[in-house]
Amino acid sequence: MTRIAIIDRADMNAEQARVYDDAKQSSGIVGGPYFAYIRLPKLFAACQNLRSSLAAGPLSRREQQIVNLVVARHWNARYPWFAQVRRSLSVGIDQAAIDAINAHKTPSLTDARERTCFTVARELLTNKGLGDGTYAAAEQAMGLESLVALVASIGSFSMTCMTANTFGIDPPTPNPTPLAN
Repeated sequence: MTRIAIIDRADMNAEQARVYDDAKQSSGIVGGPYFAYIRLPKLFAACQNLRSSLAAGPLSRREQQIVNLVVARHWNARYPWFAQVRRSLSVGIDQAAIDAINAHKTPSLTDARERTCFTVARELLTNKGLGDGTYAAAEQAMGLESLVALVASIGSFSMTCMTANTFGIDPPTPNPTPLAN
């Protein structure tokens, strides 16, 4: 159950309305955790800018989605999971891979960079860091720039998931792929 009132566009102050309209026009993403962020328009805008920077970075859309699925699953974040499943399917990640991540299993990923994204996200979230072997393999497979983007993506999406969880932002119904217990 949502703990935070959703502010209608008509009830926003001028600064809230400006950043809301900018986000709606550029990315269309104004729901979920952004219902909380809108209370701090500078934070809302900063989150949009970070999201845009990461989206334009060196990770492919599929790589980014694998990261987002692992992060949402780690945090048991129901709204982000719902949104990322839908987006993952749209970029060609198959339901079997999504189901494996949902079940805390390793998905069958044929692309080395995608496997690396999965491994790094899972290890970083589980262990609060990367072991030397994982770090070396990730840097070798992805390059330093992509590894920096990968770690930043994990942190950024963790904030999104924690926000959704804290404020009880739930997915709409029906939800075809809910989080497993």
